[in-house]
Amino acid sequence: MRSMEGIIREHTSLTEADINWLSLLVDEWSLLADLSFSDLILWVPDTDDSIFWACAQVRPTTGPTSLEEDVVGEEIVYDAEHLVTEAYLSQEISHTSGNKLHAGIPVDVTAVPILDGERCIAVLEAHSNRMGTRAPGALEDTYLEAAAVLAQMVRKRLFPSGGDKPEPWLSPRVGDGLIRVRNNGVVAFASPNALSAYRRLGLAGDLEGENLWEVTLPLLRVKRQPVERPMEALLKAREVREEDLESETATLRIRIIPLVADTGPAGLLVMCRDTTELRYRERQLLTKDATIREIHHRVKNNLQTVAALLRLQARRIDAPEAKDALSDAMKRVAAIAVVHEILSQDFDAALRFDDVADRLLKLVGSVATTRGNVKMTRQGSFGHIPGDVATNLSLVLTELCQNAVEHGLKAGSGEVVVHPQQSDGQLTVTVFNAGESLPDDFSLEASTSLGLSIVSTLVDDMSGTFTLEAGPDGEGTLATVTVPLG
Repeated sequence: MRSMEGIIREHTSLTEADINWLSLLVDEWSLLADLSFSDLILWVPDTDDSIFWACAQVRPTTGPTSLEEDVVGEEIVYDAEHLVTEAYLSQEISHTSGNKLHAGIPVDVTAVPILDGERCIAVLEAHSNRMGTRAPGALEDTYLEAAAVLAQMVRKRLFPSGGDKPEPWLSPRVGDGLIRVRNNGVVAFASPNALSAYRRLGLAGDLEGENLWEVTLPLLRVKRQPVERPMEALLKAREVREEDLESETATLRIRIIPLVADTGPAGLLVMCRDTTELRYRERQLLTKDATIREIHHRVKNNLQTVAALLRLQARRIDAPEAKDALSDAMKRVAAIAVVHEILSQDFDAALRFDDVADRLLKLVGSVATTRGNVKMTRQGSFGHIPGDVATNLSLVLTELCQNAVEHGLKAGSGEVVVHPQQSDGQLTVTVFNAGESLPDDFSLEASTSLGLSIVSTLVDDMSGTFTLEAGPDGEGTLATVTVPLG
């Protein structure tokens, strides 16, 4: 499906400011769709204003749809009798005179011009399925009354009014619970779901006829909940506000929308959602996250202790081979410790491996400087690496860099260049040194090197490939590792 911005930029002469405002409207227009029980279509005028393009569409969650098909990308061409054209030219809200049939379903249509001064930048068309219309009642009447006020606000670009943006996974919607509040703060209507949410918050009486804030404040657990914006101030807010209300028994998320009629302020719409279970699960996740961080921290400390013991043991041994073996083991343990240190600071499903790589290069380089002037360089970025790949990759990188220093540079001076690159779900890492090249009869399969055997085994575990060959023009050595990240 074509994007809203793409259609607008391709067919219209609307400004960036117009596009940004229409995007804000589409972010919040589900409120109007739910209150009016209507499918909404946003039409924008072509550079030829006898043509209109559908650039966005939303369906209600409070009633049946009246448009089975998506119309985004369709056009109205030179139709003077179309309601969208009528609203655009008159700059007034237009309605159908009666139920029109659409695919055999009686549908009421309303077209709301969106004005910027004397310009009409778009038309919002609402289609209401009359066959599925709910029986009249206080809830339906309140919904439709609020929808009428919002439609006038959209026409004058007073809605959305700015403030707190909705969070799709958290913000309450009309069906979660709706409270209509008069200018004096008294509740004119509260939906059954809203009353149920307040009951769980601790309310014993009714909401209707009561001052919402005077009823709400005694229920809150103020001692544990610093109030950033006093509840009384929300009554006078000119922008949309969202707050969490927490009592001893429940947590309520409220979204407060100020309404403005032709005669001035028209009270508030307060949507509320019982988020008690959601907040409970969030606290559980935070506890588990903290536990995992602590585990990584302790593993890191234990690995550093093991590395220190290996270092002490290596210093007490005179046999060169045994000393080198213990030193190599110490570096491998230290490499794993680096990964756990990063995970303990910023635990996530994936981590930025550049920090890990730079620490490993510094670790290998600090040991190499005792024998010569070695420069360890990273060119490019590893990007984000899955946690289950990071440990193996850290060991592979350590072994390849150590191998480049000990065998390529012969423990002398030189440069080792590490070049990582991600592409199409794969990571390719090359490690190059400009020292001695590989012997002509070298075979990776026949090699007895413990470091290369470790690299081959770990790369196989990651379902990757590993090659070791002479560098460009036969100079130096080039190690290449490719692993999938999916």
